[in-house]
This record gives sequence, structure tokens and C-alpha cells, in this order.
Amino acid sequence: MAGESSTRTITVTGTGTAEAPPDLLTVSVGVECRRASVGAAYADAGTTSAAVSGALRQHGLADTDIRTSGLNVRPELVWRDGEGQHVAGYVASSVLTVRVRQMASASTVIAAVVEAGGDDVRLNGLELGFADESAVMARAREAAWQDAAAAAEQFASLASARLGAVVSVAEQPLPSGPIPVARLERAVATDAISVEAGHASLGASVTVVWELQP
Repeated sequence: MAGESSTRTITVTGTGTAEAPPDLLTVSVGVECRRASVGAAYADAGTTSAAVSGALRQHGLADTDIRTSGLNVRPELVWRDGEGQHVAGYVASSVLTVRVRQMASASTVIAAVVEAGGDDVRLNGLELGFADESAVMARAREAAWQDAAAAAEQFASLASARLGAVVSVAEQPLPSGPIPVARLERAVATDAISVEAGHASLGASVTVVWELQP
């Protein structure tokens, strides 16, 4: 309609990251027992899991930081020429997810797990992260906002305009969480492996719409 004025806008998405020393280590500990019978595999897996859990508690870990999942018992099949598949034994396995909150003791805790479980323990991987991500995420959001604002200022200048009021702000999902550390396939010794915490990072993404003024 005549007399109506259309408001020009500019939409920009900015991203940012923030780093900090991690204060939480999450360890995935596998227990895998190969035995001749289902009963023996299952019983030994339970015994090994209990030994690992006991070692963790002896090092001050709380029950809430030790979680068991993925309990599985399966036959181990082998192929023989002319005969086909045969059951060579049975494998019982489970996974313990362990959260270590004292980073200085991480190497000692991992060594204790390996010693307690022996050859039936597998270290599936480690992740470094934060017990409380809010402060680090706030800095990542601020960096994302500054990235969006800088790009918007540049585009506005190229369009011979200037930025007006913010019309809307929307945070976009970004894959986030602890930064993975190198995977450890199998423990071969009970000597402590040094865990270097370094820095972990979180990312944020924000989409901002500004008015464009002449």
C-alpha cells in the first residue's frame, strides 16, 4: 500500500569458542571375559567389574560417578574348514563409565583400574570436559556475538548503511561437549599413563537480525 515503508534488515550468523582447563575426566572402562562356558564368563565378568569398582571407590570416587551399562553375553564363533562355525567359548562384557573430578589423580586412578581388572580390562577412551559448562559457554556466546556483529558492520558498510536496533537473536545448536583424547585400545601394563589435561573448548553459534538504517 502507498505510504507504507518496508524495514530493511540484515541477518548474520556468528560463531565463537572459549577454552579453559578441564576439571572433569570421563573414562570408559570395558570388562571383557572369554571363558569356556556362559556361567564362567558371566561370573568372572561380575568379579572383575566388582574389583574395578572397588578400586575406584578406594581412590575416592563416589557411587554417582560410577555407572555400569552394556551388559552382554555372546558365543565366540570360529570357522573350521569343512565343518563350518563352531562355538569356541563365550564372552561376557560390560562397560563402566567413570567420572574423575580430581584431575591430579587421573593417572593414578586409571592405573588402579588396570591393576584391579588385569587382562580382562579394556580402556575404551577418555574425554575431558567441565563439571559446570556455564562460565565457559558464556564466553563462547560472547565470542559468537562479537563475530556476528563484526560481520554485520562490514555488510552494512558495503551496503552504504548502518546497523540499527536488533530485531531478533537465536542461538543455533552446535556440537559441543568434552574434547576427545586419543583412544586406548587395551591396557598392557599397570604403570601410570600420564594424562595431560591441557585445555578443552566449547563452541557457540548465534544468528542475529539487525535493522539497516540509511
